[in-house]
Amino acid sequence: MTQPKAKLWTKDFIIVSSVNFFLTLIFYLLMVTMALYAVEAYDATPSQAGLVTGIFIIGTLIGRLFIGRSIDKIGRKKTLVIGLIIFTIVTSIYFIDAGITFLLITRFIHGLTLGMASTASGTIVASIIPHSRKGEGIGYFSMSATLATAIGPFIGLIMSQHTSFQMIFAFCLVLGIISLFIGMTVKVQELTQAELEKADIAGFKISGFIEPKAFPIAIVVLTVAFCYSSVLSFINFYAIEADLVNAASFFFFVYAVAVLISRPFTGRLMDIKGANFIMYPAFILMGGGLLLLSTASSAATLLISGALIGLGFGNMQSCTQAIAVKLTPTHRMGLATSTFFIFLDAGLGFGPYLLGLMIPYTGYSLLYVYMGSIVLVAIILYYFVHGKKENPRRTKGAVNHHSASV
Repeated sequence: MTQPKAKLWTKDFIIVSSVNFFLTLIFYLLMVTMALYAVEAYDATPSQAGLVTGIFIIGTLIGRLFIGRSIDKIGRKKTLVIGLIIFTIVTSIYFIDAGITFLLITRFIHGLTLGMASTASGTIVASIIPHSRKGEGIGYFSMSATLATAIGPFIGLIMSQHTSFQMIFAFCLVLGIISLFIGMTVKVQELTQAELEKADIAGFKISGFIEPKAFPIAIVVLTVAFCYSSVLSFINFYAIEADLVNAASFFFFVYAVAVLISRPFTGRLMDIKGANFIMYPAFILMGGGLLLLSTASSAATLLISGALIGLGFGNMQSCTQAIAVKLTPTHRMGLATSTFFIFLDAGLGFGPYLLGLMIPYTGYSLLYVYMGSIVLVAIILYYFVHGKKENPRRTKGAVNHHSASV
């Protein structure tokens, strides 16, 4: 007799996904407005303005690095709530006008608290999702971030054109307060004392900051995120050069729609067929999308490339996160989650600076040719670090067995 599927859309799953949405929305909204704020408010140089944007990601990386090893010792819910409280307090500090150095310190601390809160939310949601629906559940959870990456920059650009920066900060503060209040209501199953003792990490070993089982797939994440950062950072400049500015404003909207349409299917397919069934086509779609972007001479070409990159990178992102969590024992789940995001953020955060050094020599079009080629070659990297070990039959059997036992 077939047992009912384990429930995914629980109250706690919706709460944590909502918190993740608000945090990511604030992150991307401020990402597209803070450089302009630094220039207008403090007459910052271009390099200072870039640092105001980038130092946030550095703070996030450091926050993830240290909270990953301590989250279960502190408590998963307590880590989330403390992170959200400090995140909201720091958001209110943007109202203080005390010079560019003070702004840089504020941005760094804000990044630290985001790293803390988002690692906690990722760990909590991984423990909430039934094992038999991990791929599907993480796919839906990461859709909250995907929506925010499309809506955040859109709201930020609209507000920067039509309101003051004080209004932008007030809006972010309200979102922070909402996320704090709903985050406080989530019910979390913490580790037992025996699991805590097992998870206890003494000293400053690498395994205390990076989960070894998640490290191989995290290298793949770093590679594709590095390539995707070329789109995040330079699509507007490329569009100006190609005279496709109007079309470029819809690029991330098309990207988000492609991800939203595909995620419900790809997450479930991963659980049934295994990760390779999603990952190999995703590499081809993302690589092909970047190569198509390099040839963009019309709005249609630009937007089709956005859809292909969304289908590729968007699904790779959730699939690799699910792989990292599935490979790791429960008591190391927090560390696996932070390891995944550390490598994702490193690719997205340091990519723009390194690629910016290449652009004077390559131009934007050739840059996208290189990035598309790297993604396609990364299929080989994925095959050796995970693909050849993936057993769809075993995965399917484990899923069905687990479903029957729920």
